[in-house]
Formats: sequence, structure tokens, C-alpha cells
Amino acid sequence: MEYRKHSNIDKPLSLFGIGCMRLPIIEKENSSVIDEDKAIHMIRYGIDHGVNYIDTAYNYHNGDSERVVGKALKDGYREKVSLATKLPSWYVKEASDFDRILNEQLQKLDTDHIDFYLLHSLNKKSWEHLSNLGVMEFMKKSREQGKIKYICFSFHDNFDVFKSIIDSFDWDMCQIQLNIMDMHEQAGVEGLKYAGSKNIPVVIMEPLKGGKLANSVTPEIEAIWDQAEIKRTPVEWAFRWLYNFPEIAVILSGVTTLEQLQDNLRIFKDAKANCMTEDELNLTHKVRDVYLQKTRVNCTWCNYCQPCPQGVLIPEIFYNVNNASMYKEEAYCRRNYINNFVKNNKDASQCIECGNCEAVCPQSIPIIEKLKESHEYLTQKQV
Repeated sequence: MEYRKHSNIDKPLSLFGIGCMRLPIIEKENSSVIDEDKAIHMIRYGIDHGVNYIDTAYNYHNGDSERVVGKALKDGYREKVSLATKLPSWYVKEASDFDRILNEQLQKLDTDHIDFYLLHSLNKKSWEHLSNLGVMEFMKKSREQGKIKYICFSFHDNFDVFKSIIDSFDWDMCQIQLNIMDMHEQAGVEGLKYAGSKNIPVVIMEPLKGGKLANSVTPEIEAIWDQAEIKRTPVEWAFRWLYNFPEIAVILSGVTTLEQLQDNLRIFKDAKANCMTEDELNLTHKVRDVYLQKTRVNCTWCNYCQPCPQGVLIPEIFYNVNNASMYKEEAYCRRNYINNFVKNNKDASQCIECGNCEAVCPQSIPIIEKLKESHEYLTQKQV
């Protein structure tokens, strides 16, 4: 296991970190019922094999992840790791919620301090909301009280918003979504490099894009990876592309089974920065291009088309149809469309062709036409 040292963090962090958002569950359709014995065994197995960064959050597994992680870190395991959890911005209505939530998390985790405390899933709106309530004063006070050690944030928005947040405070760490397919999405590689230029360590979430880069591998993509001199699995290539960046402190993997954990530990055994050759990087771009060629709508989710007068969730619909096409998730995306769009009258059939969206779309997408195509595709019955 490689451990990367950063000047503002007191001890090196394992490059591989365990994310506790997808712990094993007892019932397939109920993510809140964690299989505690398996989850605790997995977390401790990872720590015993070199992992020293454990990441959870207030809302993971419908609020139960922190409690199970707290159990896993008993019997001396808490002292072996850096523990990260997150303040859920969407539950904060007033300033008094800051202390209430943090104290609840400390109790559930059964610890007197949290090493890395992140403002969860910041975007422009949530950052402004929390700032207006004095969140940074709360974070600094909590650090002075010893309740938290490092002040951090996780992020989901565009690069400009990321840069403004980074520049607003002397952060100890940040967490971004990054993978082969999200090179230029959200903070992207540009954000990674910018944080690195300011000596801010970066933790990576969704390295496999929610498992898509592991489960949506076509023969065409396999043939590209097989061109490499050294043969690796698609999962290995996805992780390798990330740990090639020296700016990355930790790469999180939300493992669900012991077998996945063991495979991840194997992959990270010889992980090094600047390890990829030019030929390997070119293969990565070829694989990305194959996925992108299956994009049905070139929507960048800028949200200029929102709000729609009829309530149509245009960017979300296009995201759903692209996932169905690119990652072989037709069945899931069609269920999602029916259950969360059609049943709530937010689907493409609500469009009255007013054209407001097309007038402001910077990509010049024929939105009305693409909504019709998306609706037809997503309401087809699976053959």
C-alpha cells in the first residue's frame, strides 16, 4: 500500500480508502439494513491490510452507516485510522443545527473527534446558504474545541464554483468526483490541478463512476484495453489512471463484498504516481471516446433551460437517457424514468413546445426533438 504524505496533514494517508456508502446489506431493496457482521469484518480486514482512511457520511445507508462504522472502529481500530464524515448541508436550516448534527455524529461514531470533517456535496447554492449561517466560524470553533481536526469539503458543481470555494478559505483537504469519464465534468482534472497548486490534498470519490466502469464493459472496450502490453482489468485501469496523479491523497472505493475489497487491495499494492506511459494514457482516451460515442444528447447540465414552465426536468432526463445508452443500464434507467419522472409529471411528455429552453441552450441542442426521442426510448418495454 502506498501512503502519501502532505505537509498540512500530520500523518501519511493510505492511497486506498474505504468508502462506507455501499456496505453489504441484508435486504436488496432496503439499503438502511446493513449486514453489520459482514460490514464490520470488511472494514477491519481493510485496516488490517493497510487502509488507514475510512469515509462515511450522515446520510449514508439512510443514516446508519456512521453507527456501524463506529462499531467497526472499536477494539483499538479507531486509533489506527483517520476518520472522515460529512455535515449534511441540506439538513441545516439554522445555525444551531451545526452543533446539533456534529454532536449526533460524534455519538453515533462513538468517538471524541472526527479527523476530516467535510461540508457535504457543496454547490453554489448550498455554499452560499451555509456561509450565510456562519458555517466557517462553526468549523473553526469545532477545531479549537478538538471535535474535528481538519476542515474540508466535498463538491458537486462546475469548475468556476470549485475555484471560488477553494479560494475562500485555507482548506485542509477537499473531495471531488473524478474518473475516466469525468475528466472535464464538475471540478475535473482542472480542479484537481488547481487544488494541488494551492497545496490542498484531494480525495477522490466515484473512481468507477458508481460501478459503471466495472460493469459496463463491452467487447469493444475490452479490445482496447487488451492492446496494452501489460494486461489489466478495466477496474485496474480506472484506478491506475487516478493514482497516476500525484495531487491525489486518497482514492475512495465503496466496496460491498469482501472479494471487491481484496481485489482493490491487490490493485493498490503497487500503486505509484506518474506510473502511466503515453501509450497507456492514449488507451484511456480511446475507451472514453467509445463511451462518449454512445451519448444520445450532448447536454452539459448547465441548467440554463431551467426552470421549465411545465416542470420538465430537462437535464435530468438527458442524463438518464445517456446513462441508459452509454453504460447498458436501460432497465434501471427506464424504471427510474417511470417512477421518478412520469409519476411526478416531470417527464418529457409534459413539454408544450414553447421553445424557451432552446432559446437559451448554449449547446444549441434541439431540446424539443431530443425530449421526444428520450421519452420514446425510456418508455420502451425491455425486450
